[in-house]
Amino acid sequence: MSILEYFNRSPFRELVGIEVTEAADGHAEGHLELAEEHSSTRADLVAQGGVTYTLADSVGGAAAVSLYEVPTPTVDFRIDYLRPATDDLHATGDVRRDGDETATVDVAVHDATGARVADGRGVYQTSGLPDDAPWSLDHE
Repeated sequence: MSILEYFNRSPFRELVGIEVTEAADGHAEGHLELAEEHSSTRADLVAQGGVTYTLADSVGGAAAVSLYEVPTPTVDFRIDYLRPATDDLHATGDVRRDGDETATVDVAVHDATGARVADGRGVYQTSGLPDDAPWSLDHE
């Protein structure tokens, strides 16, 4: 199974509506079409913070996985929300440090107007993963 198939077959990412569109050489991209069910308010369409976070973590994980071609579980992820997200979201992630045990990935999230709505940094486990892990790329 390819990295993109793995990320886009995730039941949770499907539920939220996240699509990872690119994952290669420590770089990944993904998007989410903002819909009413993602909103934290009924009056206006404003992405609930967890939606933005989930997109950022998914793209960060895809960037790390693209270097190892095995799943890299999230060890830590932090996010800074810079402005309300009121339109479709696009995230880009780049591995900044590829260590023996972990990879660190910086993620930027923009809305459809190009405005930056969030910055994230994820740390992903890159060693000591069991061959039969339930998140293995080999599991259908």
